[in-house]
Amino acid sequence: MSRNPAIRVGIGGWTFAPWRGTFYPAGLTQKRELEFASRHVTAIEINGTFYGTQKPESFARWHDETPDDFVFALKGPRYTTNRRVLAEAGASVERFLASGLLELKHKLGPINWQFPPTKQFDAGDFEAFLKLLPPERDGHALRHVVEVRHASFACPACIALLRAYGIGAVITDNPAYPHLHDLTAPFVYARLQCASADAAAGYPAATLDLWAAHARAWAAGKAPAALECLGSTGTQGRPGTRCFRVYDQWLQAPRPGRRHGPDRAPDLTRGFTKSRFRHWWRPPGIVRPAQSGISP
Repeated sequence: MSRNPAIRVGIGGWTFAPWRGTFYPAGLTQKRELEFASRHVTAIEINGTFYGTQKPESFARWHDETPDDFVFALKGPRYTTNRRVLAEAGASVERFLASGLLELKHKLGPINWQFPPTKQFDAGDFEAFLKLLPPERDGHALRHVVEVRHASFACPACIALLRAYGIGAVITDNPAYPHLHDLTAPFVYARLQCASADAAAGYPAATLDLWAAHARAWAAGKAPAALECLGSTGTQGRPGTRCFRVYDQWLQAPRPGRRHGPDRAPDLTRGFTKSRFRHWWRPPGIVRPAQSGISP
């Protein structure tokens, strides 16, 4: 883990037919799409791991096709979290960690364990699940984050458990899900899900500026003043704040869907990396994508 905070702006997935001929140049073969996309963003969340087991050869190929300073976030399998008793997920967690994801090597970023909207907070069962998430595997540090979607998780008890085990909570702008803004791990993982096709970059410029301000606060180990926290009073005098350095941050642009234009997510990423963050985070801040140099 680096000593200087890195802000990574990425997208969820890269294999989308509507991007071909818009974001991806005409004539670019599908097998080179990850190679191309990884030269325009600094991180990508792999969603396929949520739906099924990937092969070690796939992880190794993704490692080889991306720049050396690139990072992947992974979604844990849905079968792990979509169950009545989380404490019984040990075998599922182990299968996933043994599936070959370490082939990503130093490019392995946060592992997102996404809960269904129907899963309610139960302190004992939730803690039992957090205990199943190891901090390292075969000498590789692991960073875990949970994405909870039931309002019952928006409570100080949940924050206290996450902080006790050093596990992050996904920060979202989606009004349908609980907003957990407390710093509970030495990294921040934000998934922005409210982009609109009406805005050229998916979000208004003022909204992008606000998220950039949040990132600046996180990089300093502070809770952004505009984001309400739930936890107990920390050393900095605000609920839920904690005086530590946030080393890495991920801001994921929304996955393109029916509501978005075909290249909306890359547009949002460009809005972050080129219009705003590059000035505020120089020299030690954002890891900016290199020019792709890739022709069809």
